[in-house]
Amino acid sequence: MSSQSQQAEVRKNVESIRSNPRAQVLIVGGGINGIGTFRDLALQGVDVILVERGDYASGASSASSHMIHGGVRYLENGEFRLVRESVQERNRLLRLAPHYVKPLPTTIPIFSTFSGILSAPLRFLTHKQGKPKERGALLIKVGLMGYDSFSRDGGNVPRHKFVGRKKSLAKLPKLRPDVKYTATYYDAAVENPERLALDLVQDALATGPKARTANYVEAIGAEGDAVVLRDTLSGETFTVTADVVVNTTGPWTDLTNAAFGEATKYMGGTKGSHIVLDNQELFDACAGGEVFFENNDGRIVLIYPLNGRVLVGTTDLEADPAQPAVCTEEEVDYFFGLVKHVFPTIHVDRPQIVYRYSGIRPLPGHGDTAPGFVSRDYRIEQTSFGTSATVKQLSLVGGKWTTFRALSEHLANDTLALLGKTRTVSTVDLQIGGGVGFPQTPAAVASWVKAHGADLGEARTRILLARYGTNAAKVIERIVAAEETDAPLATLPGYSTAEVEFLMGEHVAHLSDLVLRRSIIAFVGSLDQAVFDELSELAAAAQGWSAERLTAERELAAENLRFFHGIVVDAANTTATAAVN
Repeated sequence: MSSQSQQAEVRKNVESIRSNPRAQVLIVGGGINGIGTFRDLALQGVDVILVERGDYASGASSASSHMIHGGVRYLENGEFRLVRESVQERNRLLRLAPHYVKPLPTTIPIFSTFSGILSAPLRFLTHKQGKPKERGALLIKVGLMGYDSFSRDGGNVPRHKFVGRKKSLAKLPKLRPDVKYTATYYDAAVENPERLALDLVQDALATGPKARTANYVEAIGAEGDAVVLRDTLSGETFTVTADVVVNTTGPWTDLTNAAFGEATKYMGGTKGSHIVLDNQELFDACAGGEVFFENNDGRIVLIYPLNGRVLVGTTDLEADPAQPAVCTEEEVDYFFGLVKHVFPTIHVDRPQIVYRYSGIRPLPGHGDTAPGFVSRDYRIEQTSFGTSATVKQLSLVGGKWTTFRALSEHLANDTLALLGKTRTVSTVDLQIGGGVGFPQTPAAVASWVKAHGADLGEARTRILLARYGTNAAKVIERIVAAEETDAPLATLPGYSTAEVEFLMGEHVAHLSDLVLRRSIIAFVGSLDQAVFDELSELAAAAQGWSAERLTAERELAAENLRFFHGIVVDAANTTATAAVN
């Protein structure tokens, strides 16, 4: 495929919507819940369109703690339904998306025995933080026993274990020496959430031409029964009509509804930030698992190894969705303090930060309820669309990564009911993207590599399998087809030129899409100036960008990397050769 035709194909998605602006369902918002609902409805044969104003999974969905978890702390909030669903969906995603969702041993260090027994019922009844009071061993033991009970139906992770100080320090010798116990249980981590979201998009599109989608298309208003859309790349506006409009714009749900002419006050999101550290001592201290604990202020926080680095988070601060969310220096100081709280001898400082990020959780409005006690559950609000007398609208309030499949099923079912249709395909046991046929034993991996790696060799094939799941077969096909021109990147030999070309064909519209969401290059701290320059050159060649377009893309990417992620590259200082004219 030529560069020009590949570029045309990417934005052909927009033309497909503009030239046929009618669907049964229009989903506005391409975060994980919008994408999951898009896939579910596409599987039912519904004529469905999904639009996203930025890149797929680039908003709240890109700012998570990368966890697929049951939410043990939600028990304290009395959210038993949510915990049960979360544990079941955690277990399910370990089966349906094993290429990206992995078991995560989680350890809680405990520094007292009876603390919190009196304050916990008060928190449960009032949902107010009150004076921070550390949760002791007895309270945590009761909570984990309840947590285990939710895993009995189809559970596939071990039950929790409690050990005393001696065994705790033997396993985690860098822990504070006054630790009395540790409790270890299993949850899961999603190593590359943005690529998992992209797998869902591709699953939906594979159902046929009734499923259409475009990123960088924004819903900006309403005209009667129609939604007004704007292609943010070309500036072109056009309208789309549907029987049902589904608002899955997360923290921005009220702002989207306001654009449609409907004043709602559903949302009350809070900001959560994270940092990613390149600190081998801290990486080793985690012993391959998450350290999940209560900080001095009562906030539940986490430290765990991820993609060869250490993720530290998170905060829970009031936020305005109309303003960009960024990780502040005060939050960085907070993260350093919480590391010191459990690993007092490990030194962390700012030069070790390779990536930082922040986002607003799509939480419901919560009045004077403390942020940490705001429900993480979801609900679906049904209204009319704008001033239309016939078009129905569903607005999603809440939602989290762990429960996206169940939530999407619920939202799809409500949508099907409005259309007078019934479900024909279940997603309960339907594997996702590169999780289809993913080998999960050493023998199965060896067999897959042998079957697909004849041209690339075992080492390279194993890397691609880990990176893309069984979708690696498509990447391998592209690399083999470009055998004469494919070569390892000069600055990043773990990737090759044909692999980058493949990624650029995955709905990429901007350079930042490549480095932030089609790969983890930026997340792990591999995006230095030379890498940025080489990727810029390859992106321009793949998309047929002019010299002027490449300059604009470099400037946009450099500003986003600096402002949102603390990565500094010089947009003007290019070592790349001339762009494609």
